[in-house]
Amino acid sequence: MVPTRFGADRGWGERAARPLRLLAGAGARPTAPEIAALESGLNRRDEPAAALIRAVRAAPTLTVGDLHRWLAAGPADNAPEPFAAFFATVRDRPAWVDDELLARGALACRAFGMDAGLVLPYGSLLGGYRTGAALEPLVRTGRLAGGETLRRIRETSLWWRAITAPGGLAPGGAGLAATLHVRVMHALVNARLEADPSWDHAGRGLPINQYDQASTLGVFSTSFLLHLRLLGVRVSGADARAVMHLWCYVGWLLGVDDDWLPHTERQGRRQLYHFLSYDPPPDANSVALARALITMADDATSGPRRVYERERALSVSGWLLGPAAMRDLGLPYRPPWYGLARVAANLLVSHGLGRLPGGRSLLLARGERQARAQFARWGEPVSSPPGTPPPWPPSSR
Repeated sequence: MVPTRFGADRGWGERAARPLRLLAGAGARPTAPEIAALESGLNRRDEPAAALIRAVRAAPTLTVGDLHRWLAAGPADNAPEPFAAFFATVRDRPAWVDDELLARGALACRAFGMDAGLVLPYGSLLGGYRTGAALEPLVRTGRLAGGETLRRIRETSLWWRAITAPGGLAPGGAGLAATLHVRVMHALVNARLEADPSWDHAGRGLPINQYDQASTLGVFSTSFLLHLRLLGVRVSGADARAVMHLWCYVGWLLGVDDDWLPHTERQGRRQLYHFLSYDPPPDANSVALARALITMADDATSGPRRVYERERALSVSGWLLGPAAMRDLGLPYRPPWYGLARVAANLLVSHGLGRLPGGRSLLLARGERQARAQFARWGEPVSSPPGTPPPWPPSSR
């Protein structure tokens, strides 16, 4: 049975997804088999991770604490059977994985600096809130207040730092361990909600399903690059290919179906168009999460600084997402002064400094300083370099 959320408002979906269709070019519209795959994706889970959760729950000698410890340790020869079986599914990487491309993609992400830190919350996450598709599991964690939202953004940012650190996705890397932990925590949440009699299976499909996982991967990869360019960041073709490759591997580690791993920007744009055009329109969850994201720094700021952070968030969000999306999210549209300021700065820094001999190294150092400054503004400075594992499990689990 196809969940009723699929294509619930095709008029809204096509309007919201029109920019992606135009960017994807000729042949963007989905074929009949692709539509069938979208429909079935709402009822498909990450089976290897789900099997691990079932095995741990069934084993009298294993606990959730063991789950966290073995995932933090990563693939090991002495892992108990449920973990060994799960690790076997990710130990042998696909033939298409290229370590040089992974390294270049990670380096490019770090060099994007504060602009990446703006795009992740106000482009990728806020843009994802525009549809009510995948928000119910997040809302059920209860982490909607400003302080909890800030903590969730910080955890996501720490994970992003881990996977983009040098060697972060190599065997034993902090990013690899953190990504596998995220995957299994998703499966744990999915198992809990699947068993919850209040979950609306007929309307929503599985709580955490392949469709929504692939769509989320797209906002971290495809729309991430689109939004960086809107801020005036120079993204070369080689860097774009490397970033897409990096996120394809991350998506594979997270258990996203191979058919929905976007290896090129055009493929990613086309897939995102398909997802968004069949997504349901925004709901009360969209509005609540959007408001919490815009006000997330309230607990860490006061006075004029608090007002500035809110206005900056609204300005850059409107620049990245547009007036229609802001209306959908119940947010006021502000003049795009901050987005335009970033464009002006990046014409000088990203396009100017970045092209000079040694410019990439300068951008990397600048990006690290900016990342540390952002964490400090959030009230929780980081003292460790990128690559240090984030705290797991996240406090919402």
